[in-house]
Amino acid sequence: MSVIYDKVALIGLGLIASSMALAMKRGGLTGQITGYARSRETRDIARELDLCEVCETAQEAVRDADLVVLCVPVGAMEQVMQDIAPALKPGCTVSDVGSVKKAVIDAVGPHVPAGVHFVPAHPLAGTEHSGPRAGFATLFDNRWCIIVPTEGSDRAAVETLEALWRGMGANTDEMDAEHHDLVLAVTSHTPHLIAYTMVGVADDLRRVTDSEVIKYSAAGFRDFTRIAASDPTMWRDVFLTNKEATLEILGRFTEELFALQRAIRTGDGDHLHAYFTRTRAIRRGIIDAGQDTDAPDFGRTPVHKT
Repeated sequence: MSVIYDKVALIGLGLIASSMALAMKRGGLTGQITGYARSRETRDIARELDLCEVCETAQEAVRDADLVVLCVPVGAMEQVMQDIAPALKPGCTVSDVGSVKKAVIDAVGPHVPAGVHFVPAHPLAGTEHSGPRAGFATLFDNRWCIIVPTEGSDRAAVETLEALWRGMGANTDEMDAEHHDLVLAVTSHTPHLIAYTMVGVADDLRRVTDSEVIKYSAAGFRDFTRIAASDPTMWRDVFLTNKEATLEILGRFTEELFALQRAIRTGDGDHLHAYFTRTRAIRRGIIDAGQDTDAPDFGRTPVHKT
């Protein structure tokens, strides 16, 4: 791999930013990585891990950067963009890793200075863990990063950013913001909301004791808890900023749930069998696409302490 950007600045130093830093180092994709996080504790941890050159202000981090990536919750992006705008050099690219795109474009776009390229993006990768210690260099390998050019995005800037993501191991695709937000409402946002709800229901259902929930969670509930352990600030912002698409998919989900409820109540085994057969095929498609494994326990081997 060759250097794609001489200097990359990461604003926010959590799971995605730390994984980007490690992946860029692995691939030799940049000459210099700077970073900034609002929390002093996070900055100290990033220094301890030697993730990047940690700065004391966001403006200091972005000065002379060729690429600036906003790795903060969606609700914080507008303020961050306002803060760094005066320090951005002409010709640099500003991107992000937010889980929604239309709200990011509406919030960030108006504050991008003339002569600076804005190319939103969303890597479809992550874990339930957060913070700089959670990052690892292979997080993006064979995962997808959706690039969402705006109306005025410079084509060369788009292609350079795509080259960086491919260099970090990701596959890339392009979408418009509205379509991205609808697709993610189906594949990520609504499933997370359902997981949060199911875990909340179990907590409220006092007939199931805490010990039973923990003891018997090797069933599907365990995977709900894994999803529901995700960063609460990030997911609060996701639902508030992708409201329309999420509500649309939740409406469809409710209709499907009522249909299954009716089938169970009326003993319609044919409907249930046909439905489960169709959904099983979707799981096979995900495995065939290399986006998961059919290994026992989903390939997630528990770590045994010695």
